[in-house]
Amino acid sequence: MAIEVSLRHPATGLTKKGLYGFSWTTLFFGPFPAFIRSDWLPGIGILVAALLTGGISSIIIAFLYNKYYTTKLIERGYELSGTDESIAAAQAALGVVK
Repeated sequence: MAIEVSLRHPATGLTKKGLYGFSWTTLFFGPFPAFIRSDWLPGIGILVAALLTGGISSIIIAFLYNKYYTTKLIERGYELSGTDESIAAAQAALGVVK
């Protein structure tokens, strides 16, 4: 099950929802969650992988995609926000140190 974490970009003030954990939406809907998040290149990669493997790759990708998306947001300058406990849990799960 995916756990939601809030992210905020300090320069622009934009907030986004990040997730970590298993992605049920990616498992059932393949690349569409990536496309909805405007995460185009990984979405195309998920689509190609699903087409080449008959959808079997979606099982593996479902375990990886949320963490990938959220760490990419952090690399783009977004910072975790929320309670200290939720930030600490997200940092531990994502493998990021602040």
